[in-house]
Amino acid sequence: MPWDRNQMAARAADELEDGWYVNLGIGIPTLVANYVGDKDITLQSENGMLGMGPFPFEGDEDPDLINAGKQTITELSRTAYFDSAQSFGMIRGGKIAMAILGAMEVAENGDLANWMIPGKLVKGMGGAMDLVAGVGRVVVVMDHTNKKGESKVLKACTLPLTGAGVVDRIITDLGVLDVTHKGLHIEELAPGVTREQMIAATEGTIV
Repeated sequence: MPWDRNQMAARAADELEDGWYVNLGIGIPTLVANYVGDKDITLQSENGMLGMGPFPFEGDEDPDLINAGKQTITELSRTAYFDSAQSFGMIRGGKIAMAILGAMEVAENGDLANWMIPGKLVKGMGGAMDLVAGVGRVVVVMDHTNKKGESKVLKACTLPLTGAGVVDRIITDLGVLDVTHKGLHIEELAPGVTREQMIAATEGTIV
């Protein structure tokens, strides 16, 4: 049985280590905040917040507290606020240990495309281009195939790149893939998913 969005987010939270500063991209990655648990993790949002809490309960939302995806979030006792220049200074200065991002496409060599589809209206590239260049480790969380059933894990990206060779690990509804210099390595399969199913759903080379 493939993982659902929350199970994918929970699996991504397993990647986190105590003491890390971590940036969560929009989409499924924002759900990771709900699965940090007892780990000493500080979540950073590029719109100027360090120390994001989980999503608020219905009725407790504060419209002034939002993440980079404009979703309402909560603050912690240690939360700090600052302008975007300082936020991107943290990212570009290598202070963020990991970014967990969504993607439209990932190539077998770690190329990432997650900011636009030509001909479609988009809000902008956000901070992803800075993140993939400045953080220590990049993990992508996404559905393995698009709505047409076509693989999003490709031999080469067809969409404009966010970054070249930047992705370290891919977590999808089918399992976990590591990017290596030889190709993609299956690190873990979702319960009930077989290696053959993973290979069949992946255009990129699995070694």
